Amino acid sequence: MDSKRTLSRREALRAALAAAATPLGAAAATAAMATSTVANAAAGNAAPGSAAARRAQASLAPEWVLTTPQGTLRISALCDRALRVRFLPPQTPMQAPPPSLALLPGRAKPLMKQTSRADATRLELPAIRCEVNHETGALRFFDRNGALLLSEAPGTRRLTPSRLGDEPVFIAEQAFESPVGERLYGTGCFQDGAMDLRGFPRRLTQVNSQISLPFMLSSRGYGLLWHNNGMVELNMPEQRVALTRANVESKSEVVDVTTTTGNAQVVRNLKRFEGTFETRTAGRFAFLLDVGRAMGSRHSVEIDGKSCVEMVNHWLPPTVGFVVELPAGEHHVRVHADDGDSPSLRFGAVHASTTWRSPVADAIDYVVIAGPSADEVFEGYREISGAAPMMPRWAYGYIHCRERFRSSQEIVDTLREFRRRKLPVDVMVQDWQYWGRHGWNAMRFDEAHYPDPAALVREVHGLNGRLMLSVWAKIARDTELGRTTAAGGHYIDQTDWIDFFDPKAAAFYWNNQRERLLKLGIDAWWQDATEPENDDLVGRRTAAGRGERVRLAYPWYVTRTVYEGQRQAAPDRRVMIMTRSAFPGQQRHAAATWSGDIGNDWDTLKRQIPAGLNMAAAGYAYWTVDAGGFFRPGDGQYTDKAYHERLIRWFQYATFLPLQRVHGYMTNTEFWRYGDTVETVARQYLELRYQLLPYLYSLAHEVHAKGAPIMRPLVFDFPQDQQALDQAHSYMFGRALHVAPVTAPDVASWPVYLPQSAGGWVDFWTGERRAGGRTHDVASPLERMPVHLRSGSILPLGPVLQSTAEATGEVLDLYVVPGADGAFDLYEDGGLDYAYEKGGFSAIRMTWDDKRGVLRLAARSGRFAGMRTTKRLRIHRLGDGGSALQSTPLRELVYTGRAVEIRLG
Repeated sequence: MDSKRTLSRREALRAALAAAATPLGAAAATAAMATSTVANAAAGNAAPGSAAARRAQASLAPEWVLTTPQGTLRISALCDRALRVRFLPPQTPMQAPPPSLALLPGRAKPLMKQTSRADATRLELPAIRCEVNHETGALRFFDRNGALLLSEAPGTRRLTPSRLGDEPVFIAEQAFESPVGERLYGTGCFQDGAMDLRGFPRRLTQVNSQISLPFMLSSRGYGLLWHNNGMVELNMPEQRVALTRANVESKSEVVDVTTTTGNAQVVRNLKRFEGTFETRTAGRFAFLLDVGRAMGSRHSVEIDGKSCVEMVNHWLPPTVGFVVELPAGEHHVRVHADDGDSPSLRFGAVHASTTWRSPVADAIDYVVIAGPSADEVFEGYREISGAAPMMPRWAYGYIHCRERFRSSQEIVDTLREFRRRKLPVDVMVQDWQYWGRHGWNAMRFDEAHYPDPAALVREVHGLNGRLMLSVWAKIARDTELGRTTAAGGHYIDQTDWIDFFDPKAAAFYWNNQRERLLKLGIDAWWQDATEPENDDLVGRRTAAGRGERVRLAYPWYVTRTVYEGQRQAAPDRRVMIMTRSAFPGQQRHAAATWSGDIGNDWDTLKRQIPAGLNMAAAGYAYWTVDAGGFFRPGDGQYTDKAYHERLIRWFQYATFLPLQRVHGYMTNTEFWRYGDTVETVARQYLELRYQLLPYLYSLAHEVHAKGAPIMRPLVFDFPQDQQALDQAHSYMFGRALHVAPVTAPDVASWPVYLPQSAGGWVDFWTGERRAGGRTHDVASPLERMPVHLRSGSILPLGPVLQSTAEATGEVLDLYVVPGADGAFDLYEDGGLDYAYEKGGFSAIRMTWDDKRGVLRLAARSGRFAGMRTTKRLRIHRLGDGGSALQSTPLRELVYTGRAVEIRLG
């Protein structure tokens, strides 16, 4: 920005201050919200208050508005800890903003205390304060204790006119200062392996194996939602490396892939691109590789002969970011690519700032939520964005997937074999192509292989199982249903994707899913490829306008259609949706996600851990993986001992995810097919998963009631532990369990950093005590993944079950870990319906007084239909050696619902 332009903006600010009116008082707040104006609207970038008397006065209003020659700044209160900031171009009509997907509609807005002083205007709520600098117009945000959370970088608020075809749009950009020591997490599920995103570049698009959620959580105690439905760029590097194709012989490979029309083999030719670039100073540099097409299969970049990124999979996102340290001088880059790629590479120095950019926008629009704790941030996010419903209780058991079952009989026979072998399972999943001769997603079973789908569901239910069915957001035009879809005008033009942005198209889709499938008794929906696949909204026209405007939002509309449809059609049955993509606000639709069609290698396993943790840090609690990898080693996998080791480590990790499942391309994924070792270890972790059900189901209620995730990046519980903040491959599963998945072969032990925590930690498997704030070499034979209990924890475990249908809650083991005070809320409800929304649940508050050695169970609060009034409790004290699962209880008692204290010596 040149000095002349800067001066003109400052002059405009001063003019606005001189002309400013008194802020609107509380009495007129309702009218202000209705018209989106307040009496303090003025020409400038600072709050009113040029007169000394007015500077000292405070007023109350839900919104503050300032108009300048460059645009209009609007700051709105959303809840006691959240503010929405919008900057609109000049001459924009003063009207209510368009409906938001991420934010709940119709909420009453709190009143901000507005105070203007000589240098700044203050906008205050109980847990957050915003200051508008009168000199620069930049905003700063503080928590309830006055600690600075976030600052706009002065002079970086930019709305640049652009065009989308014949439609005028703006490029919206805003930079925020990021001090040394800040860590930033979130933006969803990415395959780049990054955990801390400070200075890290990402392009947020929805594609297979990448879920884009424009939300970040800071270690400084705030969350930021970049409120735009289109593609978003984060920390985009400024410079380009000129790449040219090297004149070397290409190599070819044949690979099996899944496509939007089924399984296929493709030939890929490999080629090489090279280029040079210069860095004037030494330091950290950010890079973004774009392969130049909708999906990639290879990310391979070398700089000065050193590999910087190396990923190969049948499907990869089209872009990948990375950060490297480089000396000053000229550097040589080499990119290995597939024949169809047209790679480009951007680079730039890493700055002490975070820059959000939307190429298609009408305004700068973001929300700041103050903590200072991460849990408080997500309490605020839940309040303004909506609660995730409780999943059915069976969703927290084991979900068995494969690509694919080919008949009703195969599903039933497999479920019976699980029961015969005493391998717990709840959900059997029918993947695609069950429609057979009826055509792609015809919402019909091919009768030759599925003669009576309703009878299939009944038989699965009779075996205490549930059936999940794959249903796509696309319908082949050459099917009977497709012809009806086309006749109704329900497709996105020139595609087979349903235009869910059109309420009539969405209603048509759900009516068919209800009549053709829901009435069969299907329990859960696998709404696949809801990106839509291959970022297919680009260049399309939808009922919501050009596809680029809603490029990230398609999964929100698909899942809303199914969720709201089933809530109306079957109000007493909880909805469960699995889908491959997500958008802020989608958590309201009972929609879990997973990381897509990933590979099975060790590096892929390792990269899923930060991918899942950054989903949690972006406000999305329900996420999982294809344990064992979707793309597997082919027919040799059943006898490949190296793969068996990977499969076991994958499954151990999946046991401590919100949902536990396996999946595999062209694979019969049942554990017994891999031999005794795999089956034995899988049984151990399946049984543990079901023993964890009382703990896990209580965590699920915390997701619903408070917005707290189940898998917790360490910033949630240890924000002051700098070493913990850098851990990308370990996390808390709830507040009691620290999990460190093994991600390498042939190990007898595994390095585990245990965060600083009062009283230290106890090894779940051995009972050994370990200090916090240190890295330990933890024994990790094949059957054991490092798991530690935090001192002060109260861990409830139930009996081994074969299905959640056997869960009664009658017998409970309570494991107390001395060393610190602690608490846990045991939550229970009917598990299948929505009675909990009307108070049909119970809760028991448990507290541990470490000094007195007393466990206290409060009186039970609440009740629900079918609730057992008594529980047989076995109380264990851990930390003196010995496995938690093999410890002898110190006390046993019958809990009747009345408060009781138990002294554990």
